[in-house]
Amino acid sequence: MDTNKKVLLVDDHDLVRFGTSLLLESLDEVRCAITPCRSLDEARTACRESGPFDLVLLDLNLPDAKGLQGLRTLREECPDVPFAMLTGTQDEFVIRQAQAMGAVGYLLKSWTPERLKQALQSLLRHYDRVAELGPRHLQILELILEGCSNQEISKATELSLGTVKNYVSAILLALDVESRSHLISLFH
Repeated sequence: MDTNKKVLLVDDHDLVRFGTSLLLESLDEVRCAITPCRSLDEARTACRESGPFDLVLLDLNLPDAKGLQGLRTLREECPDVPFAMLTGTQDEFVIRQAQAMGAVGYLLKSWTPERLKQALQSLLRHYDRVAELGPRHLQILELILEGCSNQEISKATELSLGTVKNYVSAILLALDVESRSHLISLFH
């Protein structure tokens, strides 16, 4: 695992940026270079000048972007980077919308520091392992995350059911997860 990670942290509250930076710096086995931004405009500049990043942590409500506008805009600037929302909003509709727009995690500011630290470490570790997967594994992983069954994956990829099962097992092993549901929960 690459132990050096670049994280873009976008939140307009100084205390949140400071506290989250401390948590990122305290992660086990991972050294994070953190680029803090307090607005969407600063984050767009950072994507162009300091990217690519290994993870973007993004607040939902910024002075220059409300709701999911920030996610939509930054996904265009950094299309291949995993995004996680770091917010106080627990609205299920917003969570589903963020996931549909490609957010890989939804972290709440109300969590304990230990829980937030574990979630951050898990995001960085699993996306590092995903980067090591081959193209066919990634295709099948995406279908799993869309909720496809092995039969549906077999049909979509034109692979035999046995081959699909082998790929699914290999993906679970490579990402160190116990089940499909655990895998899906990590990415949603």
